[in-house]
Amino acid sequence: MKEIFQKIRKYEIRIRKAVKSQMQGDFHSIFKGSGLEFDDVRAYQYGDDVRSIDWHVTAKGHGTYIKTFKEEKEQTVFFLVDVSASQQIGKKGKQKIDITNEITSVLSLSAVKEGSSVGAICFSDQKEKYIKAGKGESQAYQLITSLYKLVPKSKRTSLNKGIESCLNLVRRKSIIILISDFIDEGYERNLKSLAKRHDLVVLHIFDQRETKLPRLGIIPLYDKESEKTIWVNTSSAHFRNKIANKYGGNQNKLKELCQKYEANYLRIDTEEDYVPQLIKLFKVRNLSKKNG
Repeated sequence: MKEIFQKIRKYEIRIRKAVKSQMQGDFHSIFKGSGLEFDDVRAYQYGDDVRSIDWHVTAKGHGTYIKTFKEEKEQTVFFLVDVSASQQIGKKGKQKIDITNEITSVLSLSAVKEGSSVGAICFSDQKEKYIKAGKGESQAYQLITSLYKLVPKSKRTSLNKGIESCLNLVRRKSIIILISDFIDEGYERNLKSLAKRHDLVVLHIFDQRETKLPRLGIIPLYDKESEKTIWVNTSSAHFRNKIANKYGGNQNKLKELCQKYEANYLRIDTEEDYVPQLIKLFKVRNLSKKNG
């Protein structure tokens, strides 16, 4: 775990340095407040929005008072993490699950540094691990350790059940970071509910081996989720087009869903440096909050 923590710390420092140097003036934090929270009450003044009147205080008979609000600085950040067997594709140390764990770890440390609470829900086709939200570096390290030590009970995927777990467990509006390869169907309705209730960030983890198989003729392929071996002709144009269209179609569909429901979307290739992509995502998010 020591080497893992050193690597994660290095990435976290890169992100925080980039935030300070590249985006100074645009925003001061990675997880910028996405809403308003009640601050105090004050006497009503001409021109104030009548919808802000605090009728409970006003009813006491000492005048008309309105509620005042301040930007919500402290956030709760929940990581909704796909730990199914399809995440175990890729080079050693660069599998989708490795990148997923690294990103969750890096962002957990970044969040607690800004005073946010962090928690996690890991899922396959069932809830595999729930880590209640908490503050401080000890909470982040506990989350990271749990993530790396987790041995899922099931190999299968159900994004529907994963999102349902989040909707049931996380009641207060939070930043939800959903990390998955999205090799599943029928989750659109719950994704919409998640985006409406929370501030949703979708990180789509992808490995090129899923679409760019070498032309090796007829070979056996092992499906880790079903634990079955199937024989396919990797040289067949029909097979190659079918695979490319399936994954390409899934990506486009997911991206369109996120745009429609005002969720942030980022596709991350396991072979690429994800730190610059995350920095770009934060810039987009914070500029939208600033202008929103």
